Amino acid sequence: MVVFAGQGDARRSMSLLWRAEGPTGTRTRRWPGPKPALSVEAIVEAGIAVADADGMAALSMRAVGERLGRTAMALYTYVPGKSELVDLMYDQVLAELPTDYDLTPGWRTAVTSWAEDTWEFSLRHPWVLQVSQARPVLGPHEYRGLETLLRLLYATELRSAVLRRVVGVLVHFVRGSAQTVAEARQAAASTGVSDEEWWQARSAMLDEMVPDFAERFPLLVRLETEGAAPETDESVPYLEREARKTFEVGLGVILDGIEAAIHKTD
Repeated sequence: MVVFAGQGDARRSMSLLWRAEGPTGTRTRRWPGPKPALSVEAIVEAGIAVADADGMAALSMRAVGERLGRTAMALYTYVPGKSELVDLMYDQVLAELPTDYDLTPGWRTAVTSWAEDTWEFSLRHPWVLQVSQARPVLGPHEYRGLETLLRLLYATELRSAVLRRVVGVLVHFVRGSAQTVAEARQAAASTGVSDEEWWQARSAMLDEMVPDFAERFPLLVRLETEGAAPETDESVPYLEREARKTFEVGLGVILDGIEAAIHKTD
């Protein structure tokens, strides 16, 4: 499921994202009875809770209203609709990411910490990975996150034209690596079949149906024979272990490439 940001009213969405409607960014209406007034913040936090618990597919104004003990109609005074809510949820949850990284040990250590934090954040809120990067939200926390990464990368003293592309490489790499784990977890939960069960059921058939597999795909066999990592923690599903190792090795290769670019410009 892919969700595109920025599908609601542009002015209303941007106004809510940047809290241009008042000093607190909320529109408060007093309701009769003991219930406290709603706010944009309360609605956004409830939306995040729904998505964290049940996934993006479960998100609706009705579901958010039920979590708040209100009807969906009661939310529309504050947030025009689901499209605007997704924008607000996405930007707000990004506020969890750290912004203060110590550059004393060097840019490489700082960028590694940034990548680790972003990986863990993405798996805490896997629905974020379903919000397409094709159309950014353009909210304050999204920009703050980019500003944080740029502060670390400008310590390399590489040219802006190069760093522009490095940012893209790092963001897409970390996001894609985390997405593999998120989808593996979703697959097991949705199908009721674990990674191990799925692989065993199908890989066992290859010997039967493709007896000349090794002759037809010798490099694949070599890769599996020579490159397979030893099993270290069987409590973690196979695909998650593989994705984590790929993340670690791949990040190292990217950082090595940045260092090579630095030396090239010396």
